Amino acid sequence: MKKLEIIGFKRANLGKTESKKLRLETNVPCVLYGGKEQTHFHTPAFLFRDLVYTPEVHIVDLTIEGKKHECIMQDIQFDPVNDQILHVDFLELIADKPVTMDIPVKFMGVAPGVMQGGKLMVKLPKVTVKALPKNLPDFIEVDVTMLDLGKSVRVGDIVPKNYTILNSPTLPLASVQIPRALKLEDETATAVVTPEAAAAGADGKPAADAKPGDKKPEAAKEEKGGKDKK
Repeated sequence: MKKLEIIGFKRANLGKTESKKLRLETNVPCVLYGGKEQTHFHTPAFLFRDLVYTPEVHIVDLTIEGKKHECIMQDIQFDPVNDQILHVDFLELIADKPVTMDIPVKFMGVAPGVMQGGKLMVKLPKVTVKALPKNLPDFIEVDVTMLDLGKSVRVGDIVPKNYTILNSPTLPLASVQIPRALKLEDETATAVVTPEAAAAGADGKPAADAKPGDKKPEAAKEEKGGKDKK
């Protein structure tokens, strides 16, 4: 997995007032946990550009006042109004301890349904995996060359390699959407009434014993009833 370097500085004071002051100075309050001790620190906001605003995932080489830690970003909080980063949690990696991480899905090939005019719709851009740090993949490849119109590929179609997928196997990863024009063509073709369909009975099956001169059952009953009155 790709690595990214970030430098942090230990926080002298904790609390909401101190955190607000750090953000006004374009710093991000952070915490590192998972190792022997928990460390509160802050980092310049611009250092998160290549970590947060990208579809890729990274292992972070975090240096806090000279001490190095290998970790991953576990959680991030944004301001709901201006999207400013409010807080970031980092999880320190231990070689023999599995971690959970969201890994991007990379779709490989061209779906036949797309060549027929359909559109590949991504339903799940990332899947959650559990693995040892050394086995965390950069991305997970998913083959779409077997997808026809209206078909989907699901989480259960992925073959894991040294990791466990935590998402439900029934969840769709992507599907080929049928174009509106093709749907209209199918509906039009279905709505056309053929001579055979017109000659079919009320239950939709052809009246095999009916002859051109035969009267309907209702008409026959009325005629018989009229003769009996005479």
